[in-house]
Amino acid sequence: MGNASGLGEFTEALEANLQKMRADGQSETVRQVFSNYFGQIVRGQTGLIAEETISPLVDIDAVDDSAEREDDVHALGRTVFLKLNGGLGTSMGLDKAKSLLPVRSGKTFLDIMTAQVRDARQRSGSFIPLMFLNSFRTREDTLDVLAADMHGDLPIDLLQNREPKILADTLYPVQWEKNPDLEWCPPGHGDIYTAMFDSGILDDLLAAGYRNLMTSNSDNLGAYPSGRLAAWFEESGSQCSLEVCERSPADRKGGHLAVRNDDGRVILRDRAQTSADDMAHFTDIDRHPYFNTNNMWFNIEALRDLLRTTGGLVDLPVIRNHQTVDPTDPNSPQVIQIECAMGAIVEKFEHAKPIVVGRERFIPVKTTNDLMVIRSDLFTMDERSRLHQVGKKIPYVDLDPRFYKFIADFDRRVRHVPSLLESESLVVRGEWFFDGGHVSGQVELVNDAAEPRHFS
Repeated sequence: MGNASGLGEFTEALEANLQKMRADGQSETVRQVFSNYFGQIVRGQTGLIAEETISPLVDIDAVDDSAEREDDVHALGRTVFLKLNGGLGTSMGLDKAKSLLPVRSGKTFLDIMTAQVRDARQRSGSFIPLMFLNSFRTREDTLDVLAADMHGDLPIDLLQNREPKILADTLYPVQWEKNPDLEWCPPGHGDIYTAMFDSGILDDLLAAGYRNLMTSNSDNLGAYPSGRLAAWFEESGSQCSLEVCERSPADRKGGHLAVRNDDGRVILRDRAQTSADDMAHFTDIDRHPYFNTNNMWFNIEALRDLLRTTGGLVDLPVIRNHQTVDPTDPNSPQVIQIECAMGAIVEKFEHAKPIVVGRERFIPVKTTNDLMVIRSDLFTMDERSRLHQVGKKIPYVDLDPRFYKFIADFDRRVRHVPSLLESESLVVRGEWFFDGGHVSGQVELVNDAAEPRHFS
């Protein structure tokens, strides 16, 4: 492939990776995308965005979707909802799709998101598709438990492509005979565009009469189908919109949107794209007051046309994800997983508008710390399967990872989540068993003994 030129000593390494991908049946488009990002790695491209080249966002529209109008439900009926569902939740010790983890009242992420879509169908009187971007590790788990009424005439999912993990020192594809599946990884959420292009799904959605596509992470319980947002998006004339929330001190490390000075385009800047010299500006929540939720809205026709123009190669900034080939074995070979962030595509659209939404649109569960908060009395869930924060603020929760990092250990020790309504922070060091009780103010539980202690 022509992309191998100019890579010097790493040309053979690229060809070894491409040969492995050909043997695995990966498409021409997937291999071209991999070659492009491999080249960025070799050339030392960092994707850094200097503070002096951007300006903060100002005068952003805001939407309150607490009340729904008649026009809103019509826009809702023209919208497809796609969940990014490729993660296993390995950071919490899971070996299946993270969306199958029970998060509230025995209901999983999947239970909650499907209930939200059923409610949207009832409100709009339309069949609203729910689709998934699955990885080769989550597809079977998800489809096995998905209720029959979620399926329609359109495909229920896209399969995220896979690529070789590359050795950090030589960039050759890693070999791991103990578990050859671990030689592969999904290419990050940015692979959604390659999967869409290769599948032709956007043409199918347009032919079926759909106009809007809303994507969100499957572990964000706040990204429910919103008719008010669907109507705003259509009325705005935007081709691509990202939902943003006001940053708090706890959000300083999260990616934010800005305006690129040389062309006025909205762009996404993540922490990995910020130099040490600019980090004070990046974390300044007054200068950059909004963070990216990764809830995105697309005009399907505009996205289809962009992918046609680029041949499926959108050329987003590369992300180098340094790992060990076996995430559970720190002594296994050091590898790089080549990834890209899907939100970065916003800069490719001439007409892109961010939208400020309430914090209830962003309720992610990344760790067991988050899980304790979500399972607590800080939230209620209504008849539409929407979560509502009833506590005044979300407390800081930091559980000892030796005893609570993995879900099996967490569930064994947190038998009944204590009340957190009056909590400012809960820090746990050592082994504690929780059987209810109340946490008020700032609480630190320390147990240096060999035997567990109890909180109730």
